[in-house]
Amino acid sequence: MASLAIRQFPDPLLKQPTRRVERIDAHVNGLIKAMVALMRKQPRCVGLAAPQVGSRLRLAVMDAADHPKAAVSRGLIVLINPCIDRTEGAVVQREGCLSVPDFTANVRRAERVHLSARDQAGVEFSCWLEGFEAIIAQHEIDHLDGKLFLDRVANLATDVFRRKTYF
Repeated sequence: MASLAIRQFPDPLLKQPTRRVERIDAHVNGLIKAMVALMRKQPRCVGLAAPQVGSRLRLAVMDAADHPKAAVSRGLIVLINPCIDRTEGAVVQREGCLSVPDFTANVRRAERVHLSARDQAGVEFSCWLEGFEAIIAQHEIDHLDGKLFLDRVANLATDVFRRKTYF
């Protein structure tokens, strides 16, 4: 697969909902591999959704293992057709995004989420994610639904900040 590039707002693809992955074939596996490689090349990047690299597939990857905000991490998680079916609690945390490189914002998210998806082998799984991993999953699934973290900001005047550095 060719090298991937990060799409940035206002790219219209970032605001379009994705379509379900119907079969996990060589194209999908190549996309997953390329997305993981790109995510790991970006400083402090913990997740990447297919629309951010120009794909309309309902697919994301995440890995909080080396991030200081992650108290617990399951390592690399591949999310194919993910769905959050239950949430608990709430937390406000500063978020950033490769697709909105110049800003960060305070975003309210669920503290725990129950997630259902398929993994790279096509096996269905469900699990509870909490803390930083729960926030990452919600952020990436928002991308799959055509939403950016800025769409979740309560007050644009007080909760959005110009990024000083990216890493």
